[in-house]
Amino acid sequence: MKKEMPKELGLSDVADQTKPRRVLAGARKWYCSSFRRKDFRPVERAFDLTQDLYLGRFPGYRKCAVEYHDYQHVLAVFSASSRLADGCMLSGLQLDSSALADTLVASLLHDVGYLQESHDTSGTGAKYTKTHVDRSAAFVLRHASDFDLAPAQAARIGRMILGTDLARRWDALELKSAEECRAAAILAAADLLGQMADRAYLEKLLFLYYEFKEAEIEGYSTAFDILRKTASFYGTVKARLDGTLAEVSRASSFHFARRYGIDRDLYREAIERQMSYLDSILADDTVNFRKKLRRLALESIESESRHG
Repeated sequence: MKKEMPKELGLSDVADQTKPRRVLAGARKWYCSSFRRKDFRPVERAFDLTQDLYLGRFPGYRKCAVEYHDYQHVLAVFSASSRLADGCMLSGLQLDSSALADTLVASLLHDVGYLQESHDTSGTGAKYTKTHVDRSAAFVLRHASDFDLAPAQAARIGRMILGTDLARRWDALELKSAEECRAAAILAAADLLGQMADRAYLEKLLFLYYEFKEAEIEGYSTAFDILRKTASFYGTVKARLDGTLAEVSRASSFHFARRYGIDRDLYREAIERQMSYLDSILADDTVNFRKKLRRLALESIESESRHG
């Protein structure tokens, strides 16, 4: 009998972002491996409050109503931030314990600008697409006491969040130190890597299309447009990861090597696989693209979006 080769582990095998407590446990483990005597509970509190926010249990806010920038996206970015930060520490790029904790809190709150306040019952938070980054930073300042953040912490977290805005020049950010710049770069890289490495990323682009449609962003007349433009968008993402964010963007490879014995950058590997499959979809117009994206029930999702 022919012996089967062992399965090569991929990102989805080691980073299950569907289980919040497992994601949090991993972040706690890696944080404490670098800072054994430091208290991780402030991050845990922010994690629990963020879950409440997205589930509609935070006073003054409605449950998250967007389907791309949802709680699963938050978990993906939180997980990527913790892995990148761990990789940085393992590679010799240092952060102090407070900068690392603030980075993790920033990853939890970086997209709360999509959430609607209780009185806001028109449409969804997708209408804030163009302003969501500034709204997220403002939320942190406004609710600093709810998250037990000192004013200086909230301000630093807000500055980090502004770095996730691709439309904002990096050199225009008012980052206060080299360490704060590194922390902001970890968050910005994690935001890109976390979403694009998701195994259902291509399927979830339909959700993003409907967010853009509500936000009245030009250039997206059909769902196929977002697939076509994602191919070119990846060039922009790659240039940012390998340029502005180059110091930290590949640090996860140190994390995967030390924590799992895997000598590969699983984030980049997953993204390259997604983009390769996207190229094959764009090259073949003989079959409706929905038939080639099978990790989500796209036709039923689109029907709900049209009639919901």
